[in-house]
Amino acid sequence: MSPEPTWTWPSRVPKVELHLHLEGAIPLPALWQLMEKYGGDPAVPTFQGLAERFRYTDFQHFIATWVWKNSFLREYEDFAFIAEAVAQDLQRQNIRYAEVFYSPPDFARHGLQTQRLTEAVRAGLARVPGIQVNLVADLVRDCGALSAARTLHEVAEVRSLGVVGVGLGGSEPAYPPELFIDVFHAARELGFRTSAHAGEAAGAASVWTAVHSLQVDRIGHGTRAAEDEELLEYLIEHRIPLEMCPISNLRTGVVRTIEEHPIRQFFDRGILVTVNTDDPKMFGSSLADELTLLAERLGFSGRELQTLLLNGITASFLSEPEKDSLRRSFLADPAWPY
Repeated sequence: MSPEPTWTWPSRVPKVELHLHLEGAIPLPALWQLMEKYGGDPAVPTFQGLAERFRYTDFQHFIATWVWKNSFLREYEDFAFIAEAVAQDLQRQNIRYAEVFYSPPDFARHGLQTQRLTEAVRAGLARVPGIQVNLVADLVRDCGALSAARTLHEVAEVRSLGVVGVGLGGSEPAYPPELFIDVFHAARELGFRTSAHAGEAAGAASVWTAVHSLQVDRIGHGTRAAEDEELLEYLIEHRIPLEMCPISNLRTGVVRTIEEHPIRQFFDRGILVTVNTDDPKMFGSSLADELTLLAERLGFSGRELQTLLLNGITASFLSEPEKDSLRRSFLADPAWPY
């Protein structure tokens, strides 16, 4: 590894994100602007207090904070606004390609239609040239299987706007994967790629169900797969990618310390691991921070970090020619320090 300080080059190298929630990546100045638009919150009277609002006692506290934040997204123009702000932030980080989750069911209470919401997101992204962003519609397990099925078919009507897949986020223990078997079968029939959050707030059994019953292409998080040796062997054998988010798991209490996070173990075992930020503005983190933490605390070398980023290309929902092109551009980039 180069003697260059690890906190310098991770910010400059090209990067890819596969597990990034649009609503969790809103830069705080943009979120503050939305809060002011809708009258603010007396409990957060200043911009300086906003970062304090994003400190969590446990995973359920994080979910409650997620719901609070989303209460300031009420109109289609809000989604165009945040999509542009997020894309600008990704561009500043030299993230060349991202697959971004967005959650239409969360906003039905404001009367927002999935199709028009998707159009607004794409319009905002289009204002920032030079970064490629595809969308993955989160069917939001908390809204139930009927809502998920409805959202799936609504999303299918606007898939030409770069919606390449569907995901399943939310309260994992209360809404386990088996409730959504029919919905994910329908998604595959429609030609969507699939991912499901599993092994984050629930154990290894949740990951087993996601890979066996939902037949997902990727697992979101998968942290607690470490609890089942047979599962780890299955993930290795079948090359099922994990969208791992170490700082997120640390902030929400999924792991107590970064040293307890299994990403090092999984990588060494040969699991197709990718590194991502999940909800970076809610955790005060960036993808460069993730890479730096892995280098400084878990001993990842520069070449191993490069492999993690290249794994992101391999595990993406891009076509094979697109993957090859992106991979070549990454490997040719002079920012790598060796």
